[in-house]
Amino acid sequence: MTEEKKEPKTRFEEFRVNGGELLNKVKEIIHEGNVRRIILKDEHGKTFMEIPLTVGVVGAIVAPVLAAIGAIAALASSLTIVVEKIEN
Repeated sequence: MTEEKKEPKTRFEEFRVNGGELLNKVKEIIHEGNVRRIILKDEHGKTFMEIPLTVGVVGAIVAPVLAAIGAIAALASSLTIVVEKIEN
């Protein structure tokens, strides 16, 4: 009897937010879990920032990343958040 190993599926979600909503939305996404990466894009679709989130590193990296996102939120009027999630 062989055991079949399932490959996790990758799924992408997009959210359009204004600068004032950015930080709260990113915190909400991180809190949900199973997120592999968050990509911030400007209104022209250009990648502004990529945030890799691995399970063991999230706690140590979240504070400085959120500070950077807060600074970006102050400069940007409209952004798209692309969330890469893992589904088992």
